[in-house]
Amino acid sequence: MSSSDSNKLISKADKLTRLSLTRWSADWKSATLLYEQAANGFRVSKDYEKAKLAFEKASKGQEMLASPWDAAKHMESAAALAKELRNWTEVIDFYRRASELYMQCDRPRPASDSLAKAARALEDALPDDAVQLYTDACVILEDDGKEQMAFDLYRAAASIYVKLEKFTDAATFLLRLGLAADKCNARNSQCKAYLSAIIVYLYAHDLKQAEKCYNDCSQIDAFLRSDQNRCASKLLSAYTEGDVEEIKRVAQSSTISNLDNVIIKLARKLPTGDVAELKEEAAKGEEEALDENDLT
Repeated sequence: MSSSDSNKLISKADKLTRLSLTRWSADWKSATLLYEQAANGFRVSKDYEKAKLAFEKASKGQEMLASPWDAAKHMESAAALAKELRNWTEVIDFYRRASELYMQCDRPRPASDSLAKAARALEDALPDDAVQLYTDACVILEDDGKEQMAFDLYRAAASIYVKLEKFTDAATFLLRLGLAADKCNARNSQCKAYLSAIIVYLYAHDLKQAEKCYNDCSQIDAFLRSDQNRCASKLLSAYTEGDVEEIKRVAQSSTISNLDNVIIKLARKLPTGDVAELKEEAAKGEEEALDENDLT
C-alpha cells in the first residue's frame, strides 16, 4: 500500500468520525478499521510519523468501541514508532497510556510490561525517567502479589543507578529486591541481592553503611546461613584489617562471580579509595559509640 493510499484511508476515516448535517453519529467501527489499515500501510512504507498518528487514532477508536485491550495494543505500536523517531516524551506518554488501558482490562502483567518497555527505551536518553518507569512497573506487580515477576525490573533500576553513580539509590533498590524475594521464598535471589547491596556500599567507599547493611541483613536467617553471608563477612573483615590483597581475592570468588554483571564489575574494582583511611574511620566510629555509652 502506498502512502497516498494510506492518506486516503485516514481522510475517509476522519470523515466517518466527524458529525455533520447528514451524519448525526460517528461510525467508529468503520473508521477504526480504516485507521488500522492506514497505520500498517504507513509503517510498511516507513513513514513512521504518520504511522504513529494513525495508531493513536486507531487506539482512540478502540476506546470508543469499548475495547481497551485493542486500544492498548495500538498505543504500544504508537509508542514503538515514537521510539524510532526518538520522541522520548511521546514514548513515555504512549506507554503510560497503554499501561492504563491494560489496567482497565484488569491485566496488571501487560500493564507493567508497557512501563518496562518505556523504561528500556529511555535508559540511555533519560535514565532518571527510566528508573521512575521501572519503579512504577514494580509497584503494579507488587500490588498484584507478583513480586517474582519484578526481579529483573529491580535489577535494571539498580543497574541504572550504578551507571549514574547514585550508589545509595542502587543499594536501596537491591534491598527492595531482597525483600520481594523474601516474600516469594526465593532465597538465592534474596541473598544475592543483599550481598550486591553490600558490595555497592563498599564500592562507594562507605564501610560504615556496608557494615550496617550486613548486620541488618544478617537478622534474616536465610542470609545468615548463606554463602553470600560468608562472602560478605570475609570482605568486611578484610576491610577492617586493611588487607587489600584479601579484598581482591574475595572479589574474585565464585560467589561474587554468580552475581549480576554490573555488580561483578564493581567488586572486581575493589577496594576503591584508601583502605587504611577507612579502617581508621571505622575505629573512630567505634570509639565514639563507646564514649556515648560511657555514663561515668
